[in-house]
Amino acid sequence: MSAAAGFDAGASGVYAIAATPFLADGTVDDASLDRLTDFYQDCGATGLTILGIMGEAPKLEPAESRMIVRRVVARARVPVVVGVSAPGFAAMRSLARDAMEIGAAGVMVAPAPTLRSDEQITAYFAQAVAAIGEDVPWVLQDYPLTLSVVLSAGVIARIMSDHPSCVMLKHEDWPGLEKISRLRSMQRAGGLRPFSILCGNGGLFLDFEPERGADGAMTGYAFPDMLAELIALARAGARDAAHDLFDAHLPLIRYEQQPAVGLAVRKYVLRRRGVIASDAQRQPGAVLGATARAEVDYLLARLARRDARAAL
Repeated sequence: MSAAAGFDAGASGVYAIAATPFLADGTVDDASLDRLTDFYQDCGATGLTILGIMGEAPKLEPAESRMIVRRVVARARVPVVVGVSAPGFAAMRSLARDAMEIGAAGVMVAPAPTLRSDEQITAYFAQAVAAIGEDVPWVLQDYPLTLSVVLSAGVIARIMSDHPSCVMLKHEDWPGLEKISRLRSMQRAGGLRPFSILCGNGGLFLDFEPERGADGAMTGYAFPDMLAELIALARAGARDAAHDLFDAHLPLIRYEQQPAVGLAVRKYVLRRRGVIASDAQRQPGAVLGATARAEVDYLLARLARRDARAAL
């Protein structure tokens, strides 16, 4: 079966937002990239999303981006989605077409931070689809906290109606539970076609998002195996068990969600889990001080009392 199979409007589960591992000198760590790809899949990820914001995509050279796509796609047993957002449509088209030719299942597109009105937003995505090609399946990224662009449920519905090639919403508005409910209500009423909703924000609201109609998570929390277990429990109707699991991880999830240092925390935990050799970021990037590392170690030790996966 092709690794692209399953990436469609019915996609569900956990699409892990992959970090990009670097050596201390800033070069891409190929060996860690291979281990990381295996790790996400072995943890139960149903898909991988690479070259996203947390993958430090803007810090990569074009040749490096394509090398990462080739290496991950060649190793993946699940669909691989490639972030292709760029300041201009020429660069977006080039990476999107190259990624699809390499074997990616689809791409992810975020709105340009300068967009403000609904008309500007819908026009932008019409131009983006024209640039990458209407034959390319894509994910609409809704991340106003970082991108400063607010996509209302109505605008999302319009984009979905105008562009059948958009098969998934990466939902990470905050607060955003009501938006999920609104979109699913529109679908039940017959006014909106089906599409997958996977949620980000580090999993910070994943305790209630499946109950509102989300199909799973698309995020990079350093315990993707917990995310996969949580989604399975929610699907099985084991509400209390799902919330108990989430509650155990919430202090670390919250700590990881700190602006500016969140990726440093995530990479530190991935290194502690033995997945990547170094928690280095390509500059500019935050560095965890000794006190912050000790705090993360403390959170891991406390988590290990309830979840053995944190016993590092």
